[in-house]
Amino acid sequence: MLMNEWDRFRDQGLLILRIGLGVMFIWHGWPKISGGPQFWHMLGMTTGHVGIHFAPNFWGFMAAFAEFGGGILLLAGFLTRIACVLLVIDMLVATSMHLGMGQGMAVASHAIECGIVFLSLILIGPGKFSFDRVIGGK
Repeated sequence: MLMNEWDRFRDQGLLILRIGLGVMFIWHGWPKISGGPQFWHMLGMTTGHVGIHFAPNFWGFMAAFAEFGGGILLLAGFLTRIACVLLVIDMLVATSMHLGMGQGMAVASHAIECGIVFLSLILIGPGKFSFDRVIGGK
C-alpha cells in the first residue's frame, strides 16, 4: 500500500534524477568543452579503444559536447532521449577506455552505472516536469 502511494512522486523523482545528473555532467563536461582542440584531440584518441582511429579532434569535441550539452539538455528535460543516446555512447567509449587501459571494473563502474541510467531514461522519458512534456503536450 505504501509503495503505491509513492507512485505519485514518480515525476518528481525523474526531475531530481535529471537535475542531479544534468548538473554533474555539465560540471564534468565544462573543462572538456572549454579545453579546446588540443584537449579534444587527446580526448578523441580514446575512441581507439572501440576501433575508431580517425578524426580524434571531432570525436573529442563530440564527447565533450555530449557531456556538457547533454547535461544542459538533461537538466532542462529538452530533447532528453536524444541527449541520453549521446550520453550512452559517451559512457560506452569511457567504459571501453577504462577497461582497455587495464583499469578494471572499479574505475569503469562509474561510466557503466551512468550508461545504465541514461539507457533507462531513454525508455522512461523525462517525466512531467520537462520541456519535452510542455512541447510534446503529453
